Amino acid sequence: MSDRGVALRVEDVGKSFTAKGGVVEALRTVSLDVAAGEFLAVVGPSGCGKSTLLQIAAGLIPASVGRVRVGEEVVVGPPPSLVYLFQQYSKSLFPWLTVESNVMFAFRHRMPLGAAEAKARCAEYLGMVGLADFAGHYPWQLSGGMQQRVAIARALAAEPRALLLDEPFSSVDALTRMDLHALILDLWTQKQFTAVLVTHDVDEAVLLADRVAVLTHRPAVLSEIVETGLPRPRDPVATKESARFLDIRRHLLDKLLARQA
Repeated sequence: MSDRGVALRVEDVGKSFTAKGGVVEALRTVSLDVAAGEFLAVVGPSGCGKSTLLQIAAGLIPASVGRVRVGEEVVVGPPPSLVYLFQQYSKSLFPWLTVESNVMFAFRHRMPLGAAEAKARCAEYLGMVGLADFAGHYPWQLSGGMQQRVAIARALAAEPRALLLDEPFSSVDALTRMDLHALILDLWTQKQFTAVLVTHDVDEAVLLADRVAVLTHRPAVLSEIVETGLPRPRDPVATKESARFLDIRRHLLDKLLARQA
């Protein structure tokens, strides 16, 4: 845990939904802290409520019980200091806007920038994700991986206190996913933003995160938090070959597949 303070605090959060057969309890008294500048991953069985927890943290849906704090402020709606990166990148971008205009959308209502300064900010973040030459293109003219790079650039251009990532790499092919992992690792090193990643991919969680929070089957509770302890910078190939990576991976898979006694 970082000594720079808590960026995001989840306090005894529970969530229930009304369904045709009655009430479904998705989350039960989940509590965890995310330190400023930390990269935390959340894993758990399919359908356990990982994305629900992230949506509550983002202020997109309310908790049934408990609360979330960003700094000292209780989340009652989408906090301006948090940015949520969706899984379906093609639906999060505006197809009628250029790449540059999509990125500019992240800050044009939040920062009083002149036209030249706004274009410079767009160019900076598009350059970071390797798309400096595609500012005038439209999302539908780009590959899936490139569209997700635009979504990442737009998210970071808002200069969020925390970036919440909801399985953002699950809709791309394996090689593109590795490329995006390298990109996120590089950008996190540069910007040191707080990140919370929800993923069903254990390898992805261990590769990217400082700590991995494990949720149980529904109604989900926090089972444990595992420190990855892997040195940075991390290489998407070499890190996965290390003994430490393989040990943590095995432990998490055993936990998720209920193979531990």
